[in-house]
Amino acid sequence: MNTPANLKYTQSDEWVQLDGNIATIGITDYAQEQLSDIVYVEITVASGDDVKKNSLVATLESVKAAADVNTPVSGTVLEVNEELGNTPEAVNSDPYGKAWLVKLEIKDPSELNSLMDASAYESYCSNRSH
Repeated sequence: MNTPANLKYTQSDEWVQLDGNIATIGITDYAQEQLSDIVYVEITVASGDDVKKNSLVATLESVKAAADVNTPVSGTVLEVNEELGNTPEAVNSDPYGKAWLVKLEIKDPSELNSLMDASAYESYCSNRSH
């Protein structure tokens, strides 16, 4: 399982990369492995939308299941990854790179305090029942 140290993680398997007050959000390597082959990505927000923490921002469908992706922080959507509609398999091949879902301008940086670092997330994943 790939868990980059520079990211923050949620218990629902989203990751956040910070650049100042800009948060890039996607799903983790663990999540894409659990879902298997991603065949469809629908991003349910648009640039300019204000979203609250834990709001739905995308739905992923795989050959096994569907999964909702929620934002770990509140903010204003700056950009959505339109390419994923045409290349949903990028979620499997590059979950931390090409397969980012949305970029937000963070409204409340204190919300980041509830997220896990890489080692805490790895520990959390290893203790989950499979």
